Amino acid sequence: MRLSTTTLVATLVALPTLAQAQTVRSASGANAAAILSTVNDFRADLGGANNGINAHAGSDGRREINWDAVPIGFSAPNTLNANFFNQNSQRGLQLVPTAGVTGFMVSDGDSTNLGGTNGAGVRFNNLNDTYASTFTTFTPQKLFTSLGSNVYDVTFFVPLTGPVLPGSTPALVSGFGSVFTDVDTVGATTIQYFDKNNVSLGTFSAPVQNLGLSFIGVSFGSATISRVRITQGTTALGPADNPGAGQDVVVADDFIYGEPVAAASTSAPEPGTLAFLALGGTLTLIRCRRRRLK
Repeated sequence: MRLSTTTLVATLVALPTLAQAQTVRSASGANAAAILSTVNDFRADLGGANNGINAHAGSDGRREINWDAVPIGFSAPNTLNANFFNQNSQRGLQLVPTAGVTGFMVSDGDSTNLGGTNGAGVRFNNLNDTYASTFTTFTPQKLFTSLGSNVYDVTFFVPLTGPVLPGSTPALVSGFGSVFTDVDTVGATTIQYFDKNNVSLGTFSAPVQNLGLSFIGVSFGSATISRVRITQGTTALGPADNPGAGQDVVVADDFIYGEPVAAASTSAPEPGTLAFLALGGTLTLIRCRRRRLK
């Protein structure tokens, strides 16, 4: 007697359900209030509290970077060290330049900024006078961008305590999200997520909001992300914002991400491995049933 292939087909169809679930949060609006509830939902998805700076005992909670406390020595017109948030202010995040990136910059605060001001570079008006009226903030007053190219990577390390040594243990996070300002072009401002094997987990777009704020964040329920690639608009900072001519200039505000956990300590099987094991088990059951039915 021949066993029907229905069992095998049904199993193959069901295999995608074994893939790790993604929770996607996105919103856009004219001001911070318009996207705050979605940002808070993303924070809740990550779970726990904001662990701030320095080492944290455990894998719960999240980290946030709002750029606002970056000292004036690292603010526009000065550049920001790529490892600032993996050493100077330990939050386990490393900025990684892609081809064309010449550096990173945090905008300056104005005269009311508690940390002082350099007197130039408010909302990147040191790079183009029009930017002060183009960009807005989610958390006043500072913003962030790459220079030379609009594409850059972010990787993660287990945070240490104090600025003497940078974090050196590669880490994974359960989710990552960012606020962007002045997203004009559909699909141009994106975050691409990668697992520890450098396999893409998907690319997600920030919704558009001219002269306003946009948020996109994706969480996976467990520490899965080893790297993200961020694309801000269609061009690096320099020209005036002119999306009709293909020049959509975008910068970032708050980064929010899960607590960095040592990659070696995340021993749960990858979704692909689970699927392979499930398929193998099904094939074994089919063989056993065939033997019994002969």
